[in-house]
Amino acid sequence: MDTSPRSHAGSLLVRATPDELYALVSDVTRTGEWSPVCRECWWDEGDGPRVGAWFTGRNVVPGRTWETRSQVIVADPGREFRWAVGRDYVRWGYLIEAGDQPGTSLLTESWEFTTTGQEFFVERYGEEAPPQVENRTAAAHEGIPATLAAIKRIAEAT
Repeated sequence: MDTSPRSHAGSLLVRATPDELYALVSDVTRTGEWSPVCRECWWDEGDGPRVGAWFTGRNVVPGRTWETRSQVIVADPGREFRWAVGRDYVRWGYLIEAGDQPGTSLLTESWEFTTTGQEFFVERYGEEAPPQVENRTAAAHEGIPATLAAIKRIAEAT
């Protein structure tokens, strides 16, 4: 099985400033409001959106519920918020750029299924690793547009 990194990203223009969007997407406790898979997240006690901070996410799909541990790897207010899941198995993040019109921003969500993550899947799933990797890839391709649309709706409603 080819374990080279897989990645996907999508972008959407949002009527919100970069600072407003950053405040929203870096509040992982609100993830359940926009994610099609992650139903809730919580910071380790007393932590928040800073590099090195840890949080737990609870994911739910039909027939399966699981939790992941993630660590913030980029926390640049008004610009970028990124985290690594597990032992750097997957990286998710948001890049925020000022839009052409005042009070707008281009929000980009990105996903990378790292070589480390895919090797973990080979160890965990054996012969079933390729379809599991394809399943996760399809979920990211479908989930990013849905997530961005939900974030847009929330950000523009405030």
